[in-house]
Parts: sequence; C-alpha cells; structure tokens
Amino acid sequence: MSPSDCKVLLIGYGNPGRLDDGLGPALAEAVAATGPPGVTVDADYQLTVEDAAAVARHDIVIFADADVGGPEPFAFRRIEPKTTLTFSSHEIAPEAVLGLAHDLFGARTRGFALAIRGYEFNEFCESLSARARANLDQAVGFIGRVLREGDFREVRAEPEAATPVNQTPSNGDQP
Repeated sequence: MSPSDCKVLLIGYGNPGRLDDGLGPALAEAVAATGPPGVTVDADYQLTVEDAAAVARHDIVIFADADVGGPEPFAFRRIEPKTTLTFSSHEIAPEAVLGLAHDLFGARTRGFALAIRGYEFNEFCESLSARARANLDQAVGFIGRVLREGDFREVRAEPEAATPVNQTPSNGDQP
C-alpha cells in the first residue's frame, strides 16, 4: 500500500502535566504541525473505548506514549488486536482498542506502538526532561520518515546520536 492510499491515525496519549508522561501528546503535536497527507492526529490523556470507532476508520493506527523503562530513544513495534477486553475507567491498552475496532466495527486496521523513553514522571509540571526531549526529537524524525515512505515494517529504531546508558545525567534528569 502506498503512503497516498493509506489512511493513518496517530494517537499520542499521556498527561502533559506529569513531565515526561506528556511525550505522546508532544509527538502528536509535532506530527500535526507538519500536516502529513492521509494522517489524522489525535492526542489525549488516556485511551478510551470510544477510540475504537476512530481506529476503525483507518488502515493503520499508531499509538504513541511515554515509556518508563524501555530502550532509548524509543521502540516501534507492531501490535495485535486483543480480543479479551479488560479495562477500567483509567486505563485501556492499545491492543484492546484495536481489538474493539476489529470486533465491533469489522475493521482490519493494522496497529503499531511507539514507546518513547521518558525519565521523570513523579512531579507536576508541564515540561519534558532534557533527555526525554532528545528522545522525542529522534522519534519525530523517525515517525516522519515512516509516514512519508509508508514503510510500516516492525522496526526498533537505533538512535541517530546515541547517549551511553551509563552517562551521568545532567540538568536534574534521573536515569
């Protein structure tokens, strides 16, 4: 499927008022600013069952969120619909949203998760740590290329300029 034939939904989710938890919405904002053709961008604090209707109207969905302990700068992987639904009013997994789109709406949407590594989550402030901002910048570049080229193969992206994991954090960042 060529990029011009493909309808893509990017959902960035997380709480921007909890420091690096805002990485998903920050990615959504950056992608929306570039206005890639065929891409619908949404951002919210959390995923909800209502998101399944929007997912069902697209060929591909990308769920973007902060990751507290994953690889740096980010990981990108294919997800499969989860047909067993368990959720609360505070959390529903991307796989469950995708499963609802498939089960309720007959969608065949392919799903992907973009997990951007964050470091600071335990304070209330609308900003990203310096290390999370650097990871976000690399994720924005990566997802921009994926959207332009329409290449949705499962990839674990390598950083463009790697920061050693054992490097001493600066500017108050925590490892």
